[in-house]
Amino acid sequence: MKKSEINFTVDLDNQNVPDKIHWSATDNPNEGIEDTRAIAVAVWDHYHRGTLKIDLWTKDMEVFDMKRFYIETMSGIADTLLTATNDKKMADNIEALCQQLSKDLEAEIKAAE
Repeated sequence: MKKSEINFTVDLDNQNVPDKIHWSATDNPNEGIEDTRAIAVAVWDHYHRGTLKIDLWTKDMEVFDMKRFYIETMSGIADTLLTATNDKKMADNIEALCQQLSKDLEAEIKAAE
């Protein structure tokens, strides 16, 4: 059986705030450790029937980028939900929310310029 690994390394400052985040994966087409400014990992706990989450971001992650990161994450969740459950209504509702949030974010970015 093939195994694959995904690893995260987080450098913390003196106040335990993430300063740098690096990730690597055995199936990463871009070999080597990659740096990133944010990660969001969700794991299903089947014993307690709930989600365990890890959300980390570095202090240099910009607010607009963070908002875009979560809009795109939610859109990906809509795609995965459709593939996994074939629940088009729920996937479409999530995607509609993402489209509205994207419009709101673009307006917010323009207003800040």
